[in-house]
Amino acid sequence: MNINFNSIQKILIIRLSSLGDILLTTPLIRTLKNNNPELQIDFILREEYEDLLKNNPYINKIYNYTNHKFEKHNIFNSLLNEEYDLTIDLQNNIRSKELVRLLKCDKLKFKKNNFRKFLLVHFKINKLKSAPPIPVRYLNALNNITLDKEGLDFFTDNDINDDLKDNDNMIGLCPGAKHFTKQWPKESFIELGKKLENEGYKVVLFGGDDELKTCDEIEEKLQNALNLSNTSILQLGADMKMCKAVYTNDSGLMHLASAVKVPVISFFGSTVKEFGFFPYNAKSVVLENKELSCRPCTHIGRSSCPKVHFNCMRLITPDIAFQALKKVTG
Repeated sequence: MNINFNSIQKILIIRLSSLGDILLTTPLIRTLKNNNPELQIDFILREEYEDLLKNNPYINKIYNYTNHKFEKHNIFNSLLNEEYDLTIDLQNNIRSKELVRLLKCDKLKFKKNNFRKFLLVHFKINKLKSAPPIPVRYLNALNNITLDKEGLDFFTDNDINDDLKDNDNMIGLCPGAKHFTKQWPKESFIELGKKLENEGYKVVLFGGDDELKTCDEIEEKLQNALNLSNTSILQLGADMKMCKAVYTNDSGLMHLASAVKVPVISFFGSTVKEFGFFPYNAKSVVLENKELSCRPCTHIGRSSCPKVHFNCMRLITPDIAFQALKKVTG
């Protein structure tokens, strides 16, 4: 579909979840607004992710998606009243399609590479070698728009944690990820933390509710780590900016670190670059074991290693991880 963006006044973007996927939409949002400063861009997402875009200056209005029938009905009515010129569905699932069907306007949707992912995961047939990163693929849903060269956006006006203000030698550790096969071992994070402390760095632990226990256990094994897990995403982003670099798994916090312009060192186990989720336009190093024929074993993540050995993560040693720091801070 050829869209004349000069004639468009209102756009609705749909990306309901998750943390990283929503942050990966921000280059598209910024590019659209910079191409047409008068454009109204509204966004619909799940309520728990609102803070990711809450302070984004390129967005006019945010709608919180809900499964509650009464509240959903109110959202539908609000969307209809806006009379959008264009809807961009970057989720492209049953829930987003339900929203799109209601709107009488031009519609564009994100084309997923599900079949090619299936071939790569299950048969190691790689039809994704030339696949661009996700922000570029989001833009490919449109025509005649060129993505700028900047990275991801995240805006927070939270004050920095007082414990961070007098130290300029901090390294962040983000040990969490939704799935086991995306998690560098906790014991490896502990050994890395010890190496960092021995070299004079202050270790800062970041994570959400799900990582609270892991961060607590890592903190107990280190001498003077600062545990800032279980804070809001707005606070986490503000605090993360103070670090010289951040170690993460293939997770939403990897994209958050990229968005706040902090150098990133990321561990990739069961997933690979071809899926499009490497750190985007960020100073970064990705640590992965490219010698394993079993990678990737999933495009999302698994609860256990199907080969049991878990060599994709286990063979990335704390020493390898520590040496990578020089590449992003040197």
